[in-house]
Amino acid sequence: MNSHSHSPQFLDEAAVRPLLKLEDLVPAMERALADFSTGRVLQPVRSIVSIPQHHGFMALMPAVYGDVMGAKLVNLYPDNGARGLPTHLAVIVLFRAATGETLAVMDGRLITELRTAAVSAVATKLLSRPDASSLAILGSGVQARAHFQALSLVRNFDDIRVWSRDPQHAKTLASEIGATAMPAEDAVRGADVIVTVTNAAEPVLRGAWLKTGALVNAVGAVGPKRRELDDDAMRGAVVVDSRQAAMQESGDVLLAGAEIYAELGELLAATKPMPPAQRTVFKSLGLAVEDLAAAQLVLQALQKNC
Repeated sequence: MNSHSHSPQFLDEAAVRPLLKLEDLVPAMERALADFSTGRVLQPVRSIVSIPQHHGFMALMPAVYGDVMGAKLVNLYPDNGARGLPTHLAVIVLFRAATGETLAVMDGRLITELRTAAVSAVATKLLSRPDASSLAILGSGVQARAHFQALSLVRNFDDIRVWSRDPQHAKTLASEIGATAMPAEDAVRGADVIVTVTNAAEPVLRGAWLKTGALVNAVGAVGPKRRELDDDAMRGAVVVDSRQAAMQESGDVLLAGAEIYAELGELLAATKPMPPAQRTVFKSLGLAVEDLAAAQLVLQALQKNC
């Protein structure tokens, strides 16, 4: 394929799926996060447009990263689940940074799903105990499934617990992944790694349930007034993907008045020491550079296949 061809590729989700592997995404996310936190990425905090009449949001996420630049347009429609549609829908546009030429336009729903889980896997690899064997997943949707796959690449979990506000969904997920469905408190107590991937606006996880040394990957709540963790849960070492974004967009951090210990990329780049071995919360909001790095992997895989 001529890299300077004038007709940019358009890749729908079916075209993206075989080209994007979690095994490749995890190291790509490690590099992207380290590059972000060491100043190698030009990226403003995303702009979010509220669409109250449809209970939706549209976010614009631009970045310049090495020889590519681009943006993701992502729509979040929580009511879509009831319509049989994905709650997150997205498109990513990739340009050549040197000339501004369009390289590709691709569906971003699957990229968002997998890169989010891959980032949690990066955090889990770095911040959880190497012998972590019990995993609690609060939530039962797309992200719950992707997180199970991604985290299983970096730790061997032989005890998996699932909770969801919809008990039937929890049972379905549990049977799919060899887990046990149970109440949230039972799922969290004694778990080494906890993932919160819910649509909740109020806490579903209480710090009182967490054991010493536990890692929480807090993924679900985005927005200054939404949270999944209570104040007590936020008292551990708090690690974020972007300090600037967390101070604008993370209700978990803002409402608890939590102090941010480090960005994940600072720990990966070793510009900050690892947090003390008490419990740790990784608050993931999602960064444009993660989308660009993932889209670049897709493009490279496509060019290899041509």
